Amino acid sequence: MAASHAADDIDRTWDLMKKIGFAMLVTRDGERMRARPMGAFVERDNNAVYFLTDARRHKDDEIAAHPEVNVAFADPGGQKYVSLTGTAAVLNDRAKIKELFSTPAKAWWDSADDPNIRVLKVTPNDAEFWDSPGSLASYVKMAAAAVTGSRPDLGDNRKVSM
Repeated sequence: MAASHAADDIDRTWDLMKKIGFAMLVTRDGERMRARPMGAFVERDNNAVYFLTDARRHKDDEIAAHPEVNVAFADPGGQKYVSLTGTAAVLNDRAKIKELFSTPAKAWWDSADDPNIRVLKVTPNDAEFWDSPGSLASYVKMAAAAVTGSRPDLGDNRKVSM
């Protein structure tokens, strides 16, 4: 793949993650994988995806034992998906917590000063994205492919080194 195409795919990956905004964070709990939905703060300039997390929850221990994680972004209505693998770290960065603290966080904590809040930082290793023209267009293309016996073009799918 040409360097400009690789750069375009990296741009597209970051843009998709930012637009989707919510993700399933997958950690390893011993021999089992665990996933939970979380609000993502996508910051390309920092080469990171951040989450606010609670020190009293198990994911922090899971990440300490196995820092390799998966972050799966999904917009099923728009047929847009990103699966990101990376290395996670749990930080007690009070300035970053205050920066990221927003209205949704108030559902879990009273203020950014709550001593149980931590920042979960995921540094990307690689990703894969699927970006199609949307559900209706995809269904039309699948129906046409079924009639003609061809394979439908359902958009772009790429693996990206981050």
